[in-house]
This record gives sequence, structure tokens and C-alpha cells, in this order.
Amino acid sequence: MTLYPKLILDALATVRYPGNGKNLVEAEMVADNMRIDGMKVSFSITFDKPTDPFMKSVLKAAEAAIHAYVSPDVQVTVSAESRQAARPEPGKMLPGVKNVVAVSSGKGGVGKSTVAANLAVALVHLGYKVGLLDADIFGPSVPKMFRVEDARPYAERKDGRDLIIPIEKYGLKLLSIGFFVDSGQATLWRGGMASNALKQLVGDADWGDLDYFIIDTPPGTSDIHLTLLQTLAITGAVIVSTPQQVALADARKGVDMYRNEKVNVPILGLVENMAWFTPVELPENKYYIFGKGGCAALAGELGVPLLGQIPLVQGICESGDAGEPVALDTGSVTGRAFLQLAAAVVRQVDRRNVELAPTHIVEVKK
Repeated sequence: MTLYPKLILDALATVRYPGNGKNLVEAEMVADNMRIDGMKVSFSITFDKPTDPFMKSVLKAAEAAIHAYVSPDVQVTVSAESRQAARPEPGKMLPGVKNVVAVSSGKGGVGKSTVAANLAVALVHLGYKVGLLDADIFGPSVPKMFRVEDARPYAERKDGRDLIIPIEKYGLKLLSIGFFVDSGQATLWRGGMASNALKQLVGDADWGDLDYFIIDTPPGTSDIHLTLLQTLAITGAVIVSTPQQVALADARKGVDMYRNEKVNVPILGLVENMAWFTPVELPENKYYIFGKGGCAALAGELGVPLLGQIPLVQGICESGDAGEPVALDTGSVTGRAFLQLAAAVVRQVDRRNVELAPTHIVEVKK
């Protein structure tokens, strides 16, 4: 019996790829590297991604089809190729990023996303290259806060990979799961789906060279936090709280998560949000409606810096709803507070990088 390419291709045309229902030939998945030597044949099957879930079954089916439709005596060597180069391994996904800062809170409602967004804007004002990742998969707020709800990031081919291009606004690079889901519907995903989406936003995006990569994490402690810790070597964490005792108790839990011996992410410091209320018409007045000095006391107890105190003024909410972070107005009371916070974060990151070894990702034990 003499083997020739059409015999092999006709056999492979009986194998369907489960992802789209087309046969391997029709789907143009048979690479053009076929080699025939007597009763030996070798070729490759091309998949879109190296993590294709059907890869093993398709390779086995291709070999079985040749034995069934050509001859059981054919020695088949079939391998897999990928159109998409592999995603970098955890810990090496952001080679151009100097510092990764997680902005966290022990509970919701303390203004963590507001702090993260305005910290990022203030860092840009100080002259740094900054990216902001909205890692709150189930409650994304970055699209609204930057008035880019209708933005739809596209992908560009780079180094053999299709990379998501972050949205740029106010000199910031932005990505959020909110760009890819219907803003009017709840995101009903299991933990694994949310974690995979987060890995794509980190590892399958072209973040480029950044001085600071700010991550707006979900409130509390969850699978998303664990995914981040297993994916990125986080330089340090900023914990946001209000002066209320219930918020401070949860902030302590957030600190404990990062200080866990298996995590070991340095705490850069605490931020006291809604530290006091200042009416717009009475900018010198301070009303401590949530208590006074709670974060300062907790910072002293935990041995970490109090990075800043952000007053509660009507303009913060209005600016966030309008898609213009208040830190853009560097002449306002709150704008100056965020500039001071950004400067404090820079000092703490620089100090941390001098005094401490680089953070390692959390290893997954199997």
C-alpha cells in the first residue's frame, strides 16, 4: 500500500472538532508539515490556544481515523501546534511592570474603588506610568468611574499572541471585566470562571511598561484574592477603611490575609477614607460623623503607616458618578489629599523595595 497526502486528509476529514463542529480539514486545522515515509506519517494539528480543552481527544481521534480509514499498519505521529503562544507563567506575566499595588478593604462600602481610582490618577499626575485593573469581577466600577462604560477593548497580535489592549483615559491604562459583560445584568459565574477571567485581564493584555500597576480588589477575602496572589508577585497592599469600629475590625482581617505566612505581602499602610465630613460651603470645618482617629490607632497597633486621610465631601461622589475622578482637580481639598496619598505610597514602595526582598507568588500545592 502506498500512502499519499489525500488519503490522510480524507481520513482526517472524518474527525470533527467539538469547538465548532467542523471537520479538521474544513476548519483548516491540519498543518502543512505533513511528512510521509513508507508506512510512516507525521503531521500537526493546529489549535487556537495551547490550553485547548479538546486537544488530547482530537489528537487521539486523528490517529484512530487514519488507522480506521487508511490502514491499521500506518505508524502515525501527530502533534499539536498553537496559533496563540502560551501565556507567561504565574509570576512572570507583567515583565514591564515595576510595582504591583493591591488596594483592598475588609468590607464593602468603605470607598475602596474610589481610593484606587484616585490613587492611580494622582500617581499619573506625579509623572508615573500607571495601569489600573478592576479585579472586582462581580461588581466592576471602573467603567462608570472613568465614564468609559461603552468602551470595548480590542486585541492585537503581538509576539504570537492576541493581546487585549487596555482602554486609556486621563493618562491611565484601564481594564475591567465590566468592558466585556452587560452592565445591566448580574455576573453569575462560578469561582473558577471568575478566576480565569481575571487571569486573562492580567496575562492576556498588553500592559506594557508601567511604574505602578494598581489593582482594585474585591472587598473581603475570596477566590479572587487567592488567584491574584497565585498569579502576581504583589509589591505591597494598601488597606482602606473608614473610622468606624466595624470597618476597622474587617480591615484588620484584610491585613491578616496579606501577612499570612504563606502569603507574605508587605502592608504599605492604611488609608482612612471618609475621615471626616467637610461641607463644600465650609471647607475649614470637620465633622467626624464616623468616629475620629480609628485608622490611626489601628495603624499604630499593627505597626504600619497611616498613608492618608481622605475627607468626605459631596464632590467625591459627584465626580465619580460623572466619570471624572476628584484627583483630577489638584486644587481641591480632596484632590490634594489624594496627591499626598500618592506621594506617601511612592515613599513606602521605595522603602519597601530597599529593605525587603521581592514578593513571591503563592505556590499552589497539588
